[in-house]
Amino acid sequence: MSCPHTRQKILDCAEKLFARHGFHGTSLRRITADAGVNLAAVHYHFGSKDGLVEEVFKRRMGPLNEERMSRLEALRSGPGFDAEQVLRSFVEPTLRFAEQGEGNRDFLALIGRALIEPDEQIRRMFFDLVAPLFHLLLDLVCEALPHLSRDLLFWRLHFALGAMGRYLFLAGQRSSMNEAMGTVIPDLPAGDCLIGFIVRGLEGP
Repeated sequence: MSCPHTRQKILDCAEKLFARHGFHGTSLRRITADAGVNLAAVHYHFGSKDGLVEEVFKRRMGPLNEERMSRLEALRSGPGFDAEQVLRSFVEPTLRFAEQGEGNRDFLALIGRALIEPDEQIRRMFFDLVAPLFHLLLDLVCEALPHLSRDLLFWRLHFALGAMGRYLFLAGQRSSMNEAMGTVIPDLPAGDCLIGFIVRGLEGP
């Protein structure tokens, strides 16, 4: 295997396994077995498991964040906006991203895990990558809802990210939930349902 192909294969397998089994539930040995490489290849390309996790995030997060930033900046330079428009500019690219292939769906389930799993190191790694985007999002939400304090909106946005993380995680785990609960789980509602839920939470008194 050539070096670029080896690196890509490791990233693809790690992304899928992290999404399905969690960061701690996936060993490097499982990743290397699925990728058909040895542990030395992981250490050569990524240095460590933490380095691999970070590169899995960076690979798809960069293009996704660029689109979300672009939409938010366009909104800010326009004639005016409300909270729903701000949230749509942030959430819609994410949901559309999921429709562009299985790897993207695995990645969004991975983001969901990063937002809801109690692993401080993983969350910190994730938030470091999205911090500039989050600050812009918060600025625009504050402009759209000037009657509410920035501190309050800061926490409401964090709650919103939690709801979005759960949505993304469930979108990729519905079949396993059916098995675990022993019943058929209703279809996940469309993204408009998530956006409406978040907007109502942001706008509340």
